Amino acid sequence: MALFTRNRNAAPATTGTVLETDPALAALTGDYAIDPAHTSIGFVARHAMVTNVRGSFLEHEGTLHLDGSAPARSHVALDVKIASIDTGSKDRDGHLLSADFLDVEEFPRMTFRSTAVEQADGDEYRVTGELTIKDVTRPLTIDLTFTGAATDPFGNERVGFEGSAQILRSDWGLTWNATLETGGVLVSDKIKLTFDISAIKSAPQA
Repeated sequence: MALFTRNRNAAPATTGTVLETDPALAALTGDYAIDPAHTSIGFVARHAMVTNVRGSFLEHEGTLHLDGSAPARSHVALDVKIASIDTGSKDRDGHLLSADFLDVEEFPRMTFRSTAVEQADGDEYRVTGELTIKDVTRPLTIDLTFTGAATDPFGNERVGFEGSAQILRSDWGLTWNATLETGGVLVSDKIKLTFDISAIKSAPQA
């Protein structure tokens, strides 16, 4: 279900495709809170040049304003608690939290604030914003797919998105590495960020 659909009965446009708002998604317009119990913020890194290591941040909070009539007016804010990192290995988690990498004692949070939202195609959207890690702020674009909307058994109106982005960790000052005897390095510079988001519509303000 796309935010906009092609109006097949409209006269040909001289400047571009004529789009009409999908009423079902226009009705979803509103403010949402990201549900941490049903949302996953993860990452994938290449280890020793041969395999992928996956991890996630278990504690996070965020808000979403969805404008179903005009996606460009949508925006999102996300805060991640660095100490909640989980890769399935306590030793590895401890190293990632140390000053070699994320330095959780000095920089306990990672944040993302959107600056622009655009529809790429159908249910595909592109969210551009600023990602801050260790007090370094750099632009990031996340490709997201709208996965649907539903009312859960408790009466919560939910929307879902999933997507990913790739970063070079060195751009945020995360440069620690070790050289392998066989060539290459222990940890890839390229990191894939993954997002599986469920957000609950907030009650209208009285």
